[in-house]
Amino acid sequence: MIRKNPRGDLPVVAASAFVDPTAILCGKVFVGENVFIGPYAVIRADEVNEEGDMEPIIIGANSNIQDGVVIHCKAGGGVIIGEGTSIAHRSIVHGPCRVGNNVFIGFNSVLFNCSVGDGSVVRHNSVVENCSVPPGFYIPSTVNIHSDAELARIERVSPDVAGFSESVAEANRELVKGYNRIRNEF
Repeated sequence: MIRKNPRGDLPVVAASAFVDPTAILCGKVFVGENVFIGPYAVIRADEVNEEGDMEPIIIGANSNIQDGVVIHCKAGGGVIIGEGTSIAHRSIVHGPCRVGNNVFIGFNSVLFNCSVGDGSVVRHNSVVENCSVPPGFYIPSTVNIHSDAELARIERVSPDVAGFSESVAEANRELVKGYNRIRNEF
């Protein structure tokens, strides 16, 4: 469902993107080329700051927002999801937040008030808040990071982990093509 927010902002979705009919996109949301937005995802840009303004939620080209993901912004803050990025099932990305290109965010992970650098991996059930994850970092499953100082204990992404992330992104790019091909058959 595509709908306006109380300010009247309406999502803009590239023609080549696929948005599942059960997903909700509300407000100042921009969805790039070949993006996959899975069932029951909620992407909502509707809160304003004290001046009545808000930054957008931007989903970069070739990214995938999987089943049950929630992306929202507090008090007008924005969210930017880079290109070729995977946000896995039931994750929460709460702005202000910036996620780089070719990033993998694992199942049930939570990002809040942070940035995640290009090529990084945040595995399943992890929390990343109030910090800046440099490019190429690997955050293992169930780890909670609450400051830049805690990042010193995190190891760099290994090639096999990066390969897994790319395979997820590629699988979802193929889903966009397939669902767009059968779009009118539902």
